[in-house]
Amino acid sequence: MNLDFTETHTMIRDTARKFAEDKLAVSSVERDEKEEFPHEAIKELGELGFMGMMVPEEWGGSGLDTISYVIAMEEISRVDASVGVIMSVNNSLVCWGINHFGTDAQKKEYLRDLATGKKLGAFALSEPEAGSDASNQRTTATRRGDVYLLNGTKNWITNGSTADVVLVMAATDPSKGPKGISTFIVEKGTPGFSTGKKEKKLGIRSSDTVSLLFEDCPVPAANRIGEEGDGFKFAMKTLEGGRIGIAAQALGIAQACLDASVNYAKQRKAFDRPIAELQAIQFKIADMSTNIEAARMLILKAAATKDAGQPFGAEAAMAKLFASRVAVQSALEAIQIHGGYGYVREYLVERYLRDAKITEIYEGTSEIQHVIIARSLLR
Repeated sequence: MNLDFTETHTMIRDTARKFAEDKLAVSSVERDEKEEFPHEAIKELGELGFMGMMVPEEWGGSGLDTISYVIAMEEISRVDASVGVIMSVNNSLVCWGINHFGTDAQKKEYLRDLATGKKLGAFALSEPEAGSDASNQRTTATRRGDVYLLNGTKNWITNGSTADVVLVMAATDPSKGPKGISTFIVEKGTPGFSTGKKEKKLGIRSSDTVSLLFEDCPVPAANRIGEEGDGFKFAMKTLEGGRIGIAAQALGIAQACLDASVNYAKQRKAFDRPIAELQAIQFKIADMSTNIEAARMLILKAAATKDAGQPFGAEAAMAKLFASRVAVQSALEAIQIHGGYGYVREYLVERYLRDAKITEIYEGTSEIQHVIIARSLLR
């Protein structure tokens, strides 16, 4: 495996880093406090080509590989994980799903605007009784001629209230279980489609998370992705790639923890010397750095495997499982290194912990990643 970045990869890293530090850093604290969606930042990310990075140029995307995507995700999430998850959902789940499984007509109608950031997408799979058990879909889609009527509720939907386009999984034949689920493209403003209250969250507070409500919501049959019954397979395949994006988000948070810890340790003095000279602090930083590098290698391996067109489900699960764990551990250690200052909002490390925890939960909990990895070995 070649670990050297190409010239393009280096350019992507530098561009993402500059944007994050120049544009996101100045408002990230305020947006976190106010739970304010970064509308302008998302628009600018679209103009930079970061909202449809893996979409072919013919459909408005950047035509880049998955490695480019995870490099950008790390840099953006290192400064603002809320913007990272908004970017991840649009790239990994919505654009990738439509590009790989949608018709040319669907791509023409939706993909170009999503890939350029003119529109924003959301992915609606989770329900009150369908979290880790994603096949337990209670939302239904009943065909009436050339339309389907959607009825049901979706929970924990990132970008839910701001998205222009939502990919919705619903049961077209509940008697068939997972094989009776289909996927639909639903536009904002469709009659019978509404959003619930915005959730008050521990972390990633400037991204919006809401419930979606469907009451006899008419969706054209032409907006069904694939055949009836393909929806669960679509969701699982799409989430595999999404896990690589979330792993990169977790990596960015962990790297931010390390950067903050190193800087603080050099400046903070105890016993008349910088705490960076204390072995206890040195060991924490050494372990943090080692774990971060290991997570980065797992993520790059998963991305390279995906780009090679090989099965990558287990690799993605390993990357997400490990990187999310490293993010939480790194945030805890960063707070410990900062002492009392780490517990107050004047310093950023308390936010890193709040942001890190969700990476162990969404797009498949750590427990689900264990199941995926074990099945890949024991089948």
